[in-house]
Amino acid sequence: MSNKLHELADKIGILTKFRDAGLVAKDYEVNDDVIAFLAGKLGYKADDNASIVESINKFNDRRWHKVLNGIYVVKPRNVVFDIVLPKSAANEILTVSIANVDTKASPTIRYEVESLKEEKRINGNDYVKLFVRINSDLDIGYYDLYVNAGSEIYSSRLAVAPDRCYESEVVNNSKLWGVAVQLYSLKSKRNWGVGDLTDLETLIDICGSNGASVIGLNPLNVLFHDYPENASPYSSISRLFSNPIYIDAEKVPEFLPEDKTEIEDKLKKYRDSETILYSYVYPTKMAVLEKAYKRFKDSANKERKLDFSKYLLEKGSELDKLAIFQCLYEEKSKVIWGGWRAWEEEYKNPHSPKVAEYVKENQDRIGFFKFLQFEFDRQLNGVHGKIKEKNLAVGLYRDLAVGVGGDSAELWGDSGTFIEGAGAGAPPDAFFPAGQKWGLGAFNPFRLEDAGYEPFIKILRANMKFSGALRIDHVMSLMRLYIIPDHKELGTYVLYNLDEMMAVVMIESHLNKCMIVGESIGNVPDGFLDKLGNANIKSLSVLWAERYGAGWGDFIPPDKYPVDSYVSVGTHDMAPLKMWWFGYDIELSYNLGLIPNEQEKNNSYHKRENDRWKLLSALDYAGVWPRDNMRSGNYIYGEKYPEGIEEAVHRFMSRTNSKVFLAQLEDILQVEKLQNLPGTDRDKHPNWRRKIPVDLEDLEDSAMFVRNIKAIKMER
Repeated sequence: MSNKLHELADKIGILTKFRDAGLVAKDYEVNDDVIAFLAGKLGYKADDNASIVESINKFNDRRWHKVLNGIYVVKPRNVVFDIVLPKSAANEILTVSIANVDTKASPTIRYEVESLKEEKRINGNDYVKLFVRINSDLDIGYYDLYVNAGSEIYSSRLAVAPDRCYESEVVNNSKLWGVAVQLYSLKSKRNWGVGDLTDLETLIDICGSNGASVIGLNPLNVLFHDYPENASPYSSISRLFSNPIYIDAEKVPEFLPEDKTEIEDKLKKYRDSETILYSYVYPTKMAVLEKAYKRFKDSANKERKLDFSKYLLEKGSELDKLAIFQCLYEEKSKVIWGGWRAWEEEYKNPHSPKVAEYVKENQDRIGFFKFLQFEFDRQLNGVHGKIKEKNLAVGLYRDLAVGVGGDSAELWGDSGTFIEGAGAGAPPDAFFPAGQKWGLGAFNPFRLEDAGYEPFIKILRANMKFSGALRIDHVMSLMRLYIIPDHKELGTYVLYNLDEMMAVVMIESHLNKCMIVGESIGNVPDGFLDKLGNANIKSLSVLWAERYGAGWGDFIPPDKYPVDSYVSVGTHDMAPLKMWWFGYDIELSYNLGLIPNEQEKNNSYHKRENDRWKLLSALDYAGVWPRDNMRSGNYIYGEKYPEGIEEAVHRFMSRTNSKVFLAQLEDILQVEKLQNLPGTDRDKHPNWRRKIPVDLEDLEDSAMFVRNIKAIKMER
């Protein structure tokens, strides 16, 4: 069975072997049962030799079973698409027309049916494939395509893509800097125990006053209403909508001062807590927002209600599905364990008569969930206004998660578009030697293409809103994703149509005037980074990864960093500078069993000691130590923390060739604890719960902030 199974896998894009990105790379042969399982989930049965042969034939003939593809991704100077017709109809006159999806304009076009054609007999019938070339100039964007053949009209979509992603002239001609933060971690004297959109406006004020041009954010997508402790921003229930925990309740027009008076003692407790108390903060905020929603419904404010109606019309069925899902989940989770897949059959389909009946009976609660998104959007618009006021050249640099939670509104609302019974993860690499089983919903590449990439387009647009740049988490997912069956610990890569996925990103980048950054830490295929560069997708470089010798050698000097990149010291998954220096992350990993034994722990400490020497040498060679705080020793283990090392590191990174440098507040403020420790849940480590140690109101008075910003501005 193996040879034929591997032939099928090669055709449909399932890797039968791969190499990981560990410090000592390891090759893997994928088990046949994993290949067969994933093939079946992609629509090609592989239970035995007979079904495999049938699936191979099905794949070979797939184009001949439909008149038009779901979408044609083309370049403005090469608009060609194919049509499959019965041979008897091949000589009929064809007429072609298009309409711009966004503007609705229907330009007159010149086209020709090319002489090149193909023929094939399918099930005793003869078919011919014709090729049509549009010779008119088309603007970048999407067009509904209509082909009239005889008495039949067929439709598809043209996606006309540029050669490269959008580039801001300011970024192209400058070396900019900014800060990267987890929005929830912002601490202030006025918030309700979690960073919110008003805190973000305050940070914009601070950044603008100090010459920063960009603020990098964690994903802001909506999480579980009923389980606020499930706080990972990378495992949302929908990447189309936002997390209402970030709403500033006091800025909601229907908020009344007495709403806060009743809970002031609670809010002080939430603010004083070292970590975010999601189980208390979220319900408290929701209770106040429920009061505001009731007042909104009862109010005579026609303008605000009209704005709400316009918002509902704009968001349409996608918002309907989210709000219905949240309402259903709130009810079902009280009596059914196991998520939406454990619900009664009639509730698993958002289009079922039973769900329609449920919607009629629960209009008010569904309306509340819609109101939350409406208010978030209004406050985010205020953030955008603040960015323009402070003239931040890039503004928000948002983060698009690689997948969506397996038990999510996205999968409930459109389950057929995702690979069922499996989730996205990562094989072992240099930073995560045990690999990662994220369990995130991943697009079925064939279903995605059949849908004209519409689900992907919607997600891009939602996260590009008010963004000057968008970071695509695990950008290799445009080409391939490591998919692990739910019942397995190891999986394999499933391939996507890289050219078409990248073309869609290019189109959206231009339409939204949003630059694209690709996070490519991990297992990167050969030649992939060149493709990103050619598409003007900026790379993401971090100090800890920019080493010679695959992580063992010297730190590369600033002038060797790629120009077209966004750089930082680390990421939310990596130890902040002070924690890294003392090796607290090593001890933490050992105590939690992520480092298996004493010998491995000692090896890690020896390597870290060597890495510290290499970092000191790189900083010495670059001459970036502050003049009033030069290096005064070798700082072997047991000695004090090197004063001024943050300034030296930030000046080192600011000196790089790279277009944008993002400083992390955790590094500036000498935080010694991790935001997220991959491979652990909150029972072992308080992931996604750390607050920065300084209130925003006091940030500009902090000597650490002042000195580090001065160091950055010496080079940028």
